[in-house]
Amino acid sequence: MILSRHRLFTCLLLWVAALALTPLSAQHRIPEFRTGVPTDSIILSDPCILADSASKTYYMTGTGGLLWTSTDLRTWDGPRQFLEFDTASWMGHHPQIWAAELHQYKGRYYCFATFTNREITIDSTANGRIPRRATHVLVSDKPDGPYRPAGNQIYLPAHEATLDGTLWVDNDDNPYMVYCHEWLQTGDGTIEMMRLTDDLSGSLYSSRLLFRASDSPWSIDSKADAATVAPTRHQRGDGTWPNVVTDGPWLFRTQNGRLGLFWTSWRDDVYTTGVAYSVTGTLLGPWVHETEPLLPPNYGHGMLFHDFRGMLVMSVHSHSEENGHYVRHPHFFLMNDEGNRLVTLAHFKP
Repeated sequence: MILSRHRLFTCLLLWVAALALTPLSAQHRIPEFRTGVPTDSIILSDPCILADSASKTYYMTGTGGLLWTSTDLRTWDGPRQFLEFDTASWMGHHPQIWAAELHQYKGRYYCFATFTNREITIDSTANGRIPRRATHVLVSDKPDGPYRPAGNQIYLPAHEATLDGTLWVDNDDNPYMVYCHEWLQTGDGTIEMMRLTDDLSGSLYSSRLLFRASDSPWSIDSKADAATVAPTRHQRGDGTWPNVVTDGPWLFRTQNGRLGLFWTSWRDDVYTTGVAYSVTGTLLGPWVHETEPLLPPNYGHGMLFHDFRGMLVMSVHSHSEENGHYVRHPHFFLMNDEGNRLVTLAHFKP
């Protein structure tokens, strides 16, 4: 059969589109699917859990962009693919995928994930070559996917190395992406916000600064060398230097309505999580940081969810060295937000 030129062109476009929107499994090797895997046997950075009340299932993802499922938080089935990204976009064919998060919003499910295309250089600093890196938003009608691009391919400025974007909806139902501008490019990492369209298909307006890593009293680098630190850092009166890393922001309101944000940095050579609260109750702040960390040392990149019994739980990952390899495992903490502060109660093993 001979196709008309128009029909041949249409078929070609559909074929190219099918190639471009490629499942993750076609880009990366997927580990073997397993069932009944205990939480402490899973190696995963930046664990984020969606507790889906409709299916009574917990969906866990994170760095790597793969999905685990559980009904009890004790054992998990996975991992498997659930993302389909556009290889014709700036993300390219083989991006790294960091800190994927799942959010339920207006009857649909959204994944906020950071993509890095190491084949594109956007900057060069004293810290080396800065590759193209930014958070993108994908959407699905089901919690387990597949998730496909929600809209525009560029949510955040293309010349900025940004990561760990998360969703926040304010009291006026306006959605925002809150994210980090990476310290490798800025010298002093920041947490910023960007207004999103109501359907999360794109971004609006310009970014606004919430705070810098150096604003925090708990994230310190007492071993810094004055001759080598970035000019953006200033030594404190006690002789310590502020740390410059911002990582994994997550927003919440306490039960009395106080707006808080916890995030992760370093306290010398230990991964540490602290919290700040907004004076005005809005994203614009100003933000006042707690003096001491929120969690015990060595736990970071957290998020909050309620389990199916109604308990408030934070998921985080730990750092450890096992058999000569540096690994991260998911962990849970029970939290309390009944007053005007978020409080850590105990390490939680369901």
